[in-house]
Amino acid sequence: MDEAPSSSDPRPAEAPAPLSPPHPVLSAALAFGLFVTLGAVVQLLNPAFGVWFTEVFIFLGLAWIMLRRSGYRPAAYVGLTPFPSLPTLFGFLLGMANFVAVVVPVQFLAQKVAPSWLREMFDASRLFEGQSPVELALLLGGVSVAAPLCEEFFFRGLFQRALTPPAPASPWRALLIASVVFSAFHLDPVGFLARAELGLLFGWLFLRTGSLWPGIAAHAANNIVSSALFLIATHSGLGNEGASDDVTDWRAVVGLALFGGSALLGLRAASRHFPAVWGRGTPPGDEEVRATKPVPLFALQLLPWVAAATLSLVGLGLVDGRGVSLSVYDVQHPVEPLGKNADPALQAERKALRQLRNAVRRGEAPMEAYEEERLRQSEAPKKGRPRH
Repeated sequence: MDEAPSSSDPRPAEAPAPLSPPHPVLSAALAFGLFVTLGAVVQLLNPAFGVWFTEVFIFLGLAWIMLRRSGYRPAAYVGLTPFPSLPTLFGFLLGMANFVAVVVPVQFLAQKVAPSWLREMFDASRLFEGQSPVELALLLGGVSVAAPLCEEFFFRGLFQRALTPPAPASPWRALLIASVVFSAFHLDPVGFLARAELGLLFGWLFLRTGSLWPGIAAHAANNIVSSALFLIATHSGLGNEGASDDVTDWRAVVGLALFGGSALLGLRAASRHFPAVWGRGTPPGDEEVRATKPVPLFALQLLPWVAAATLSLVGLGLVDGRGVSLSVYDVQHPVEPLGKNADPALQAERKALRQLRNAVRRGEAPMEAYEEERLRQSEAPKKGRPRH
């Protein structure tokens, strides 16, 4: 009869199962599908609210759930913990310098090459039109805070890292693909090259520092500077309707590029003297970011995100029910966009329509008055109204 093994016999500890990151193609496909359906609809209802909704519940929420389902601690996996103060500051300065040195001239050339109808179709400044002061603040906060955090979490923390092969294989192919996908998600052919370059910068910072924070800071710096320049131009009169798209002097662009290039060289020299700006230098390994608790059921993971998204939509309806109704009517009765060189009479008519819309939204005019005028202007081109 065989003897039972002694309880004191040493036994090798069972190794934990290897972790596998979320599939990058599936992640991108799910995010894009939600972005062009749910995200687009919510942004049509209210752009300021829609930006926050899209960033938090689509990019951040989807990435968080997929990483948790794969057995990771999401914040640790993407390098959000711990917070590296010096690399983050360096990333912010790098983002500002890169905007002036690279983004401005690349976008200037793209604007010169693109036809006017394409520039007007993808004019991002239209997002700021007709916003109340509160909505403008929310919109700027979404662009400067929510977008850098949530988009970097998804595109660099999940997508790029999932694409990156283990060392010693080169990570540059994954970096390039992630940059192209990041730019393509914005659905802006005019700004495609500029955003692809930004994706390269943000992704390179993630590879170089092992943390997501420097890329988030660089992303925030880029958006803050571009938004500030837009607001300055608008309030100084440079962005008034009827202004030409070609007001930027090429000599000013060259001057800015030289100034930004000098700043980039200065930051590079500083990084050699202060290597601490690169942080830990590598992303954390799988064992460092493995979840210590069992993975919950998918329904339990999804429930809090869906509940929060639903409650936020209900809150939008309660706070801005008139605005939502107006947006739905606008979608049903679209008016032809006017170029900046359109007939002044048509521009005045369109401005009056926006003022009427704001009055209806504040409860100072009946909804029927706006619906009647909106319907008239939407049908006017079909009746032979000249186009400009």
